[in-house]
Amino acid sequence: MSRDPRYDVLFEPVRLGPVIARNRFFQVPHCNGMGHRDPTAHAVMRGVKAEGGWAVVCTEEVEIHPTSDTSGFIEGRLWDDADIPAHERLVEQVHAHGSLAGIELVHNGMVSANLYGRIPPLGPSNLPVTGHAPVQARAMSHEDIADLRRRHRQAVQRSLRAGYDLVYVYAAHGLSTLQHFLSRRFNVRDDEYGGTLENRARLLREVLEDTLEECEGRAAVACRVVVDELLGEEGIERAEIEQLFSLVGELPDLWDVMVGFWPDDSRTSRFAPEAWTEEHFRGIKQLTSKPVVGIGLLTSPDTMVRLIRDGVVDLIGAARPSIADPFLPLKVEEGRLEDIRECIGCNVCVTGDWTSTPIRCTQNPSMGEEWRRGWHPERFRPAGSDAKVLVVGAGPAGLEAAMALGKRGYEVVLAEAGRELGGRVLREARLPGLAAWIRVADYRRGQLAKLPNVEVALESDVTAEEVRGYGCDHVAVATGARWRADGVGRWHTRPIALDSTVETLTPDDLTAGRRPEGERILLFDDDHYYLGGVLAELLATEGKRITLVTPAPRVSEWSVNTMEQERIHRRLVEAGVELATGQALASVEGGAARVVNVYTARERELPLDGLVLVTARLPNDALALELGATAIGDAYAPGTIATAVWDGRRYAEELDGEPPGDAVPFRREVVELAPLGMEAVKA
Repeated sequence: MSRDPRYDVLFEPVRLGPVIARNRFFQVPHCNGMGHRDPTAHAVMRGVKAEGGWAVVCTEEVEIHPTSDTSGFIEGRLWDDADIPAHERLVEQVHAHGSLAGIELVHNGMVSANLYGRIPPLGPSNLPVTGHAPVQARAMSHEDIADLRRRHRQAVQRSLRAGYDLVYVYAAHGLSTLQHFLSRRFNVRDDEYGGTLENRARLLREVLEDTLEECEGRAAVACRVVVDELLGEEGIERAEIEQLFSLVGELPDLWDVMVGFWPDDSRTSRFAPEAWTEEHFRGIKQLTSKPVVGIGLLTSPDTMVRLIRDGVVDLIGAARPSIADPFLPLKVEEGRLEDIRECIGCNVCVTGDWTSTPIRCTQNPSMGEEWRRGWHPERFRPAGSDAKVLVVGAGPAGLEAAMALGKRGYEVVLAEAGRELGGRVLREARLPGLAAWIRVADYRRGQLAKLPNVEVALESDVTAEEVRGYGCDHVAVATGARWRADGVGRWHTRPIALDSTVETLTPDDLTAGRRPEGERILLFDDDHYYLGGVLAELLATEGKRITLVTPAPRVSEWSVNTMEQERIHRRLVEAGVELATGQALASVEGGAARVVNVYTARERELPLDGLVLVTARLPNDALALELGATAIGDAYAPGTIATAVWDGRRYAEELDGEPPGDAVPFRREVVELAPLGMEAVKA
């Protein structure tokens, strides 16, 4: 197949100063939870994106000096020459597929407490660091500013030695000293670096000029800048950005634009549609003659074409869509749009950064495993035998296992008890804000339809006796899990006393269409991710009076890691949900719930007509136990959809392989010990 001519514009080359991007697909810098700790895994992951057709592939933010480390997060480092080899490896992987390699240099300043280096943070003003660490940033002197410029120059020089084709000057996401100087929120100086926008932009202009001087003729210079901090008069507004472009708009070779702070820029699909940034980006191209790249959770090639044709951007920026499908550009070029693995906008990828663990993806289980386990998003090793495999259950784990096994070449039967493929994905995608999650099922259904060696049997609620009669060599049981109705979860590890006369429902009941009959409903969320909040919102919008009780200090506590907790809280308040945080359901008796404060142990009673428990789940593993078969996904250990998809891929990858035994089941890089000799003097 060949590409549709209407997408030709996406494959036009774009000049970026002294280099040329071979098409308009641009993987903007994004975190990955591997960085300086796992440099080979990181490098190979970026190389796979280059293989998939992204013309420019960038790093995450890369610290230029220990005066601004981001410890607590695993980012890139280019502190000194010792860091160059790791970057050379990344550049080598990207160049191997004809793409440009970009590096985003950063001095985080007052956004970091510098917990690793223990060097007092620097900022434009004497203000506390962002977050809640008991640390203040020291207002930078003129000597400090000169040092920052010198250190940035050194980092640029090292970037060029590593072979990068594009070097970023970073003033975005609220994560950069350069943005802090620009913003009235953080810059209260009264010298030539404070006050007017021209003064507040002075450091950005100087660093841009320094970087251009170092890169001249050797690499392009990009400037990543916020076009509106969304803080009104307290921060950078669009009018000031237009003024900024009049000052420095022609300096860099490329402008990379974003909106707000990182949680704004990377909004989940629950809170933002595709191309939501368009209204903020319109008109930016008219302020400069240089190319502009911007993101917006762009997964539709038609939307991409429109943004190019309408003059909104010159290059299609992507972080999350490039994670979900590293081969998105190549699939568009080859006319295989139906094979695109569209990002669902869940931000599971971002949790890798927040938890300092390798990046993962709900849609693409190979993400982060390209080197560690040797998984590829598009290629599968051939079957190790002519075995026939039965997969029972077509939820996320079963779908992924059947698809991956089929692509390996096995003969597969996928048996599903229901009338549709998708399992929990089908049910959860019907909930408020989660419609995009249906893509998990849609992509795999489409792929299975192309595999003649995979047979799909719907409405097949198989028994152990039936399975034995099929004569399959391997059986994978992916029958999911069920929500508990007895209150057992994190807070209670034993069932709690519940009044049998009070209607008690679980997420399984609600996603199946059942609704509580009464008006006053208490929802006890001891799961702490998205589902409790989503269900509370659902019931509130349907007219129920909802009280959400959770032992955590915040609603949907774990969604801090997907950067949507504040939006979830706001949405629930706007829906009229009463929030009772730091409290646990103790019992239900006589039409009232006894709730205990988790800090003081004080109790109170709340009247209720019905109860919804979002606590823990039990694996549906009876069939696996009876058969002695392999349970996968939630049937083995209940978790996220991303975890279930990953486990389906793991099962398919490991079938007919050599078991690892006592060996570590994945590759890792172990720190090389430094020589002794610099110890503290002994008394």
